[in-house]
Amino acid sequence: MQRTFATATVVALALAACGGSGSPASPTSGTGKTLIISTDLPRQGASKDGSEATNQAIELYLDQIGHKVGDYTIELKKYDDSTAAAGKWDPGQCTKNADDHVANVNEVGVMGTYNSGCAKIILPILNQDPQGPMLMVSQANTNPGLTKMWDPGEPDKYYPTGKRNFARVVTTDDTQGRASAQFMARDLGVKKCFILNDNETYGQGVAQSFVAEAPAVGIQILGNEPWDPKQASYTALFEKIKALEPDCVFFGGVYENNGGQLIKDKVAVLGDNTKVKIMATGFIGYPELNKLAEGQGLYLAFPGLTTDDLKSQGGEAAKLIADYAAKYGGEPATSYALYGVAAVQVILAAIAKSDGTRKSITEQVFSGSGITIPADISAIGKKFSIDPATGDINLLDTTIEIIKNNAETYLKGWPITA
Repeated sequence: MQRTFATATVVALALAACGGSGSPASPTSGTGKTLIISTDLPRQGASKDGSEATNQAIELYLDQIGHKVGDYTIELKKYDDSTAAAGKWDPGQCTKNADDHVANVNEVGVMGTYNSGCAKIILPILNQDPQGPMLMVSQANTNPGLTKMWDPGEPDKYYPTGKRNFARVVTTDDTQGRASAQFMARDLGVKKCFILNDNETYGQGVAQSFVAEAPAVGIQILGNEPWDPKQASYTALFEKIKALEPDCVFFGGVYENNGGQLIKDKVAVLGDNTKVKIMATGFIGYPELNKLAEGQGLYLAFPGLTTDDLKSQGGEAAKLIADYAAKYGGEPATSYALYGVAAVQVILAAIAKSDGTRKSITEQVFSGSGITIPADISAIGKKFSIDPATGDINLLDTTIEIIKNNAETYLKGWPITA
């Protein structure tokens, strides 16, 4: 059933695209045209449930606005950037998807990706689209280098044309890692921590930011090493860590990189999570982890506001969660689902202001005042803006959760402090 606020939402998106005043630019081509927006997510492996929830939330939202923005009808196409063999995102599949996005004539914007490593493959290809650059807005890519200086050559190497075409609706690893270190020191009182990363773009980045923040909050870093996702056992690794007498272990990486085995072996060697505290990023939205006995007491950091937090605040975000539960029989498996809708709202706002071409849609995000989504329609419960110079969101929200009673449970929001 279409919600009664649908028409108001479309109008608000159009006004948001114009900075809150005036009216959207009249389309100069393609009036009444059907445009395709897409999602690019890992739909196989451990991320499957979260990706499915994100797609469902976006489909629900599009249904509620009648698949209309201004004079345009919006269709959704869902891409899979994972493979069965990998059980997660795959570099070759990311490359193929990027080529397919460009080749799909009526496609004008991409919502994704989930993994920053995949984004770094897709983004330069979309940037060189002869009809673009083609807009990409991510609900989950937190690697700082996608939008600002981080590693050598970043971010310029992702924008060969010299024009920006990537935006995101979550904060970055440098914020997330800092928040994790501050929480562990100030709330949990940890003093000595060993860092493990999954040796991928995201994991390395968030581990790097945790390590950088640690001295300022009184945490001694005992080591920062990668874990091998293909290992059958991490017992020897944790025996080595045990000799250093840590009071915490921090995992920077994604759960699908054998995170379940990593947690099991941590508990077997170092004790449960009340003895040696354990915190992880990239482990949000995995039902099998929540049911893992050794996962109980695991602290999680999420680069935004969680579903529990959004429900408690009421408003359109809470209504969307309730509508999702009514349609699909339960709440989204991941808090990233609502951020997927927020990313789509950015794309739709850009479409509302554009002439319907890829080039024009991208330009709406990266020129003038950029895109602002008002609080009363925001899928993440508050007003947010995209910086037209960088593509970054103006919010630095980070949420701390704990797994208990087989569920991710909201603990507190964590404001970043100097």
